[in-house]
Amino acid sequence: MKTLTSRIALASALSIGLAASPAFAENGAADEQQQGSETGSSEERVEDDLHTRQVDYQGNIIVSAEGLRQLDILAGTSVLEANEIQRNLNGQIGEVLTKLPGVSASGFAPGASRPVLRGFQGERVRVLVDGLGTADVSNTSVDHATTIDPLTAERIEVLRGPAVLLYGSQSIGGAVNVIDKRIPTRIPDEKIHFDALAAVDTVTNLRSGGASVDLPIGSNFVFHVDGSWRETEDLEIAGFQIAEELRAEILEEAAEEEAEGELEEAAEFREAADQRGFVPNSASEAWTVNAGFGVILGESTFGASIGWYDTNYGVPGRPGTEHAHGEEGEEGEEEEEEEGEEIVTIDLEQFRADFKADIALGDGFFSKLKARVGYSDYTHTEFEGEEVGTVFDSESIEARVEFVQQQAGPWRGSTGIQYLHRDFFAEGAEAYVPPNLTDQFAIFTLQEFGTGPFQLEAAARFETTDVEAPPIGIQRDFQTFSGALGFIYEGDNALRAGINVSRAERAPSAEELFSDGPHIATQAFEIGDPNLETESAWGVEGFVRGQVAGATFSLAVFNQWFDDYIYLTETGNEEDGLPVFVYLQQDADYFGFEGEVSFPLFDTGTFGLIADLRASYVEAELGDGTAVPRIPPLSLLGALEAQSSAFDIRGEVQWFAAQEEVAAFETATDDFAFVNFLVAWRPLPNNENVTVQLAADNVFDVSGRRHASFTKDFVPLAGRNFKASVRLSF
Repeated sequence: MKTLTSRIALASALSIGLAASPAFAENGAADEQQQGSETGSSEERVEDDLHTRQVDYQGNIIVSAEGLRQLDILAGTSVLEANEIQRNLNGQIGEVLTKLPGVSASGFAPGASRPVLRGFQGERVRVLVDGLGTADVSNTSVDHATTIDPLTAERIEVLRGPAVLLYGSQSIGGAVNVIDKRIPTRIPDEKIHFDALAAVDTVTNLRSGGASVDLPIGSNFVFHVDGSWRETEDLEIAGFQIAEELRAEILEEAAEEEAEGELEEAAEFREAADQRGFVPNSASEAWTVNAGFGVILGESTFGASIGWYDTNYGVPGRPGTEHAHGEEGEEGEEEEEEEGEEIVTIDLEQFRADFKADIALGDGFFSKLKARVGYSDYTHTEFEGEEVGTVFDSESIEARVEFVQQQAGPWRGSTGIQYLHRDFFAEGAEAYVPPNLTDQFAIFTLQEFGTGPFQLEAAARFETTDVEAPPIGIQRDFQTFSGALGFIYEGDNALRAGINVSRAERAPSAEELFSDGPHIATQAFEIGDPNLETESAWGVEGFVRGQVAGATFSLAVFNQWFDDYIYLTETGNEEDGLPVFVYLQQDADYFGFEGEVSFPLFDTGTFGLIADLRASYVEAELGDGTAVPRIPPLSLLGALEAQSSAFDIRGEVQWFAAQEEVAAFETATDDFAFVNFLVAWRPLPNNENVTVQLAADNVFDVSGRRHASFTKDFVPLAGRNFKASVRLSF
């Protein structure tokens, strides 16, 4: 691992190189000076399926943090609009975001993949729907799907850094906020507004479609309904399913079985080692339906929605593993019956209800009240073959209230409170977590001072967390405080540079505290520690972004020093035929950088050729000098895109370095590169929201493995894939 001096040198060299490039930029959230500001207009219409969303004074669509003109205390911020979502469409939100700087995905299976931000995942990255948690259990284990279908998303906000200040201690590494239209907040221009997105591909034989309808009733009321459906078959891959090291181990076991005369077992091992072309048991199916209404009264809006999410997906098994179940014999003696590899599937259902209100308060100290309440009833069942293995139930309610301050000269901000209650219950032979209750309450504030070249941002959050497991008689209470200061300089051409200092704390989750048993879906025996302490981190981040000679750029360099960092690691032991993983705690150090540049190579006004470059790097080391498990390697992306009024043509290369800095019992991953092509056609000159898209991903059918994935040894990334999609908005 590098010393702090070498890290600073590396970051400085990168900054100089990018400055000569000529620039780096964040997607959507960078301070870009777009056409609106060039023409002197204070606001500009941007592509939007209701055609009415406005942008800020510099032409930016900013993230949902009202009261602040900027959100520089989270310097790594990106926003994906509808066209970018279509380009990167996938059934799991983690896979949609993997081309953004600083973003990877957990990639457990095609049916379950969460975002990985700056190397953080699980309990350190929170996935939200319009500011509230998804209320699923995807943060507790990598095999659990996220209950969001990107088919019906309006935009996606990605916050890299200590988003704990906004969204709670489970976002100490960042947050992903998905904005949909379940609760309308604006009146459509049309008598009835219709959106749809349909897609197919070859690598999973994907068939998918989603649609929504917004119906204005009178001058103040809007009714909304949407739904989606997606079905895939087993994932096609390039080459062998199993990584080289694991394949060698399985072939060695086959030779041993053959030497002992166990020819049938030897043949099974060889069959597993020679599996290629597709990943067995990786198919999925999902459908959703949502309905809501919005009441728009001048500057005030309120509404409510209900929704249902249903999915069934396969969990690919680790080849060569066996799992023992305890069964009671006639004499009451426990017998162990050892079984071969089992087909595991997960059937997941969620009912969700939401309320939202934005109330204008007039000319007092507070200008607006923002309220959000969400309720969820979640169940997923892990099947082993046709038999029910374990049932997980989670009932939760979350509420958030913010008071947005009236701007007083150079002073802006907002203050709020947040509450979360979760009742978690698991039942079955492999209920590795006991029933438990979690209650969180927080008060937070975000403040910004200054309108001139120098600005100051400050944020603070106090949170209490109570975690109780009544069946085992353990209750833990935590109090955490997080804060941040940002110092920003704003120059000409929307150039912004700054440095942020943060202190963030996170309470351990129930799963980290109380896990103790076999988890067949992850094929691991997981052991928590009820004595875990609060995790805390000091962080420093420097950033610069802006526009030079028509090019937009952004670069962020960060370092976080953790005390009592909580992590899950393999021990090398086995229990019930499964590898044992334990939650441990020690200090850790994260360092990294991320950046993006987009600059025109050729522009006639009606035709342009644009170059995009992106880079991400993170390294993480535990206090004992060993590597933090599952840290993504250096990645680079380069692209050329030709743009006209009717067509976009894009070619790109995304390269991932080898990752050899690995934890004990973790395998290294080789470097690889994907070549991708895309053509987008807008057939209607008066409606840019109708887009037909053809794409080819991984054109040369390269085998690649995502290092952040628990299943990287036997679930490689997709092979060559041809895709087609159509997006409509009228």
